[in-house]
Amino acid sequence: MEILVLLKQVPATESMIAIADDGVSIKADGLKYVINPYDELAVEEALKIRETHGGTVTIVTVGPAKAAEAIRTGLAMGADKGVLVDPGDLNCDGLAVAKLLAATIKSMPFDLIVAGHRAVDDDNFQVGPAVAELLAIPNISMAVKETIADGKITCTCTVEGGTKEVQAALPALISTQRGLNEPRYASLPGIMKAKKKPLETKSLADVGLDAAELQAKAMIKALHAPSVRKGGKMVEGDSVAAKVASLVKALHEEAKVI
Repeated sequence: MEILVLLKQVPATESMIAIADDGVSIKADGLKYVINPYDELAVEEALKIRETHGGTVTIVTVGPAKAAEAIRTGLAMGADKGVLVDPGDLNCDGLAVAKLLAATIKSMPFDLIVAGHRAVDDDNFQVGPAVAELLAIPNISMAVKETIADGKITCTCTVEGGTKEVQAALPALISTQRGLNEPRYASLPGIMKAKKKPLETKSLADVGLDAAELQAKAMIKALHAPSVRKGGKMVEGDSVAAKVASLVKALHEEAKVI
């Protein structure tokens, strides 16, 4: 089975994010970059599927040369090869990234595509479903369990208040949700092997697209730090009843919510 994993490199969630001087981007200096956590789930699930059904796992990423680090991490986890599509100085929104991924994948054999359901940096939830649409294949989102049999994939997916079961014929794209698996750590032998695994870099021309086809439909107009919140107020009183009375008075006279 030929399995593709869509992967993105993002700032680590514990990083201190600061707005750049241009007001529309973040300061990249000193930031630690990692695999998007939901894409880690995608890599792990692809490896598990390969262990059961055989085949190869290929990681496909859109990003600058630095994003090769994230691909190498996926290779160290056990993936077989990687493809990096470098858009150069082009500012890509979610749809442009999906177009680049779909154009790259069209020239590759695949039975299944696995992607994280969102990236923790922009949270737009668009890339996976858009790639499926552009490739004209089924899309199953928010999977917490999957099984493959008889040329079909069956997934249990989270929905508000519960789960649902969805089935689709292969080839298909599924996106991962927390609870699907626990990603493995890259072992030292895996890290050493990853250095020798194939990693191909492609340009816009290599995938048959040009900048005019990838102009962003959504633009960031400005970034603002969240408002500083005031500290909480402790409710005083010698007894529970006194504290309740004090709280009710504050809600009525100060907060004016009752």
